[in-house]
Parts: sequence; structure tokens; C-alpha cells
Amino acid sequence: MTNENDSGEAMKIGVCMPYMVRDYDRNRILTWARKIDQGPFDSLSCGERMTGHTYEMNTILAAAAAVTERVRIIPSLYVLPMRSAVLTAKEAATLDVISNGRVAVTVGIGGRENDYRAVGAPFTRRHQRMDEQAAEMRRVWRGEQIFAGADEVGPVSPQGANIPLYAGAMGPKGIARAAKWADGIYGTSMAGDREGHEKIFDMAKEAWKAEGRTDKPYLMGSFWYSLAPNAEAELKSYVHGYMKYMGEDIANHMANSMTRHTPDAIREAIENVRAAGADELLLVPATPHYDEIDKVAEVLK
Repeated sequence: MTNENDSGEAMKIGVCMPYMVRDYDRNRILTWARKIDQGPFDSLSCGERMTGHTYEMNTILAAAAAVTERVRIIPSLYVLPMRSAVLTAKEAATLDVISNGRVAVTVGIGGRENDYRAVGAPFTRRHQRMDEQAAEMRRVWRGEQIFAGADEVGPVSPQGANIPLYAGAMGPKGIARAAKWADGIYGTSMAGDREGHEKIFDMAKEAWKAEGRTDKPYLMGSFWYSLAPNAEAELKSYVHGYMKYMGEDIANHMANSMTRHTPDAIREAIENVRAAGADELLLVPATPHYDEIDKVAEVLK
């Protein structure tokens, strides 16, 4: 299938490592990473949660970076306002060393107040704090002094100060803020529809213009899918678990709206995101079953 976007360039496709699952042992984690690297994929990503049964993102990505050679490594995303910007910049630079310069960083505010509470971080002013923290991360990567008398914060990564920095944002205010400092937008409509992605991408392009920028924002989309045994039930269960923090009504509605659980439906969703103008698509599987990689690789042939 063709994956050219509206600019005539090939849309990159990556896979998110399962991280909201149980019984995800060393062998399965490393096999997933190797399969992604060996498959027809361009990137490997992982999300960040604090509460709930989830695996820690940076550790998963470091392990993946160590056993892969080709795919980009994309944290998607660091929930930056609940973190130290300096420590996050240091982690990302170290990850870039381990991957030999394959890292692209995505940051966002997240949506779960309990994750902030769990680490003792304030939930207030998180948008403003992320703006400030993004600038601080850039200073760290440039090797600048972060306060008077401070030593340089290392390491110097293969990409130096040029590690791509994307913002997870979907609304006009968040995208407008990101246009001041980000290299692109990770804005997703998780149902795999064209209209939702196109709306976000169009807002990003307009925000870049309004900010007086001449570069094009890098546009990343995403959707949930499953091709595991009992794919429909697995997908709906995963989405319900992901969304239950917003209440049962929303979780049930979102779960019941999921349709990307057959090869044809996934092909359609990929085409939707491509047609919306994405530069890259991150596929988010519902389970750690190897069919999620092997069968979606067949879809891409």
C-alpha cells in the first residue's frame, strides 16, 4: 500500500511498545523491540503513565534502543510538567547515546491528575510550566549553564542540541503555545479517522504561520488497533481501561466506538491518517501478543 502524504513524501509508520499490560517479561519486551526493528517500520515508541499497572517508559525505551539498530526511538510522551526538565533532558540525551542518535522527544501535559499526585507534582500551571521546561531542556542540550556556578549537564548526545522536540497537543491553545518552541505536533484522533487528524494538523500549520515560522511542523498521528486473537474484545477492553479515568460513560462510549480490529479497517485508518497529511503515524496496539506486530506488518506489504 502507498503511504505518501499530501506533500508527496512517504509517511513513516511506527509501533508503540505495549506498556499498560501485565506479564510483560524481559523476553517479550526485547522480542517486541527486535520485531519492530526488523519489520517494515520506521520508529518505536512508548507512552508514559504513573498510576495503574504500567511499565516505566524510559526504561522500556532504553532496553529497546540497546537491541535495535535502525528505527527511531520516540518517547510519546514525557508528561513534562510532572517531571524535572533537567533530568528529562539528561535521560533523553543518554537515550540518544544508547541509540546512536535515533531519538526524537515528545512532551505533553498528560491528562491524569492522579499521576501528578503520585509523584508530588502540582497539576496547576502545567501548560505554562511545559513552555518553560521545553526551553530549559534546549539549554541543557546546548551545554549551557543552567544556573550560576553550575557544571554542564551531560552527556553530549550524537544529535547534540538538535534532538527533535515535539509537543503532544490537540487543541488550539496548546498548539499555539507549541508553535513557539516545538519542531512538530503529536496530535492524535485515536479512532483512526481522517477528519480528526486533519483538524489538528491544519491548526498546527496555521499556528506555525501565525508565529511567523517558515518551517513546516512535523505532524504525527496515532490510533489504537488490535490484530490479536479476539481482537475486537481486546481493543475495546484496552480502550475502556485507558479512558476509565474520565468516567464510565466516556470509557464505554470510546470503547464501543473502536473499529480498527481487522486488516481492512487498519488499512483504511492508515490511509485516513496519510490523507490528513501526517509525516508519521504511531500505531498503538491493545495487547502484547506478537500478532499485533506480525499481522500489521502483513497489512503494510
